[in-house]
Amino acid sequence: MFSSPNPKRFFRSRTDKVWLGVCGGAAERFGWEPALVRLLFVLSIFFFAGPLAIFAYIIVAMITPKEPIGRQTLRPDEEQFWRNVSDRPRVTASGLKYTFMDLEERLRNIERNVTSEEWRLKKAFRDLEKN
Repeated sequence: MFSSPNPKRFFRSRTDKVWLGVCGGAAERFGWEPALVRLLFVLSIFFFAGPLAIFAYIIVAMITPKEPIGRQTLRPDEEQFWRNVSDRPRVTASGLKYTFMDLEERLRNIERNVTSEEWRLKKAFRDLEKN
């Protein structure tokens, strides 16, 4: 439905699966160890949710697409970049807001220095030294 530029989408794994690939896909999406995700799932079956966890697993398997065949792997620097990108728009917008506020402050400082009389005087001395 919605296409995201983020290549780190949640798919059921084709290669790292035991049953339907949900745990392997979740581990790949979040950068966790697949064995740990499987262990947490099994523990949730025995200690917490029981049949509800199995039912949720089957529902997630039904609504989650399989990993596309021939999906290209990312370079390590791209992988690191996409791991740091937030999936929540508010967090991303907030980060951008503060980045632009910082850039605006730096630009104000540059303008203040360039338009000051001291800068003009230093430039005149530099020009005299060149001649």
